[in-house]
Amino acid sequence: MDIYQVLVRPLVTEKGTHLAGRRFEETKAEAGRGGTYSFEVHRDAGKAEVREAIEKIYNVRVMEVRLANRKGKKRRNKMKFGQTPGWKKAYVQLHPDFHIDLF
Repeated sequence: MDIYQVLVRPLVTEKGTHLAGRRFEETKAEAGRGGTYSFEVHRDAGKAEVREAIEKIYNVRVMEVRLANRKGKKRRNKMKFGQTPGWKKAYVQLHPDFHIDLF
C-alpha cells in the first residue's frame, strides 16, 4: 500500500488537540513522552505501515502507534435503517523533539 493511501486525514478534535499539546514536562507520567496525534487511517493498515507513513510524510520520529477500530453508527432515514461505515483511528506518539504543526 502506498504511504499516501495509509493516512486518510488528521483528526482535529478537542481531545486530539489536548493530547497533541501534552508533553512530559506537564504530565511527568512517562519519560520522553512527546505529543500524541490522531489520524484516520486505511482499514487494512497496520502499525508498521502507519509509522512509516507518518515518518516519511511529516519528517518526524515516531515512538509509539496505537490503533482503534471504530464501529459505524446506526442511522435511520424515514422508514429505512442503515449504518455508517466503520473506520480505523491511529494515535501516534512522537519523540519529544518533534511536533506536527497541523494541530
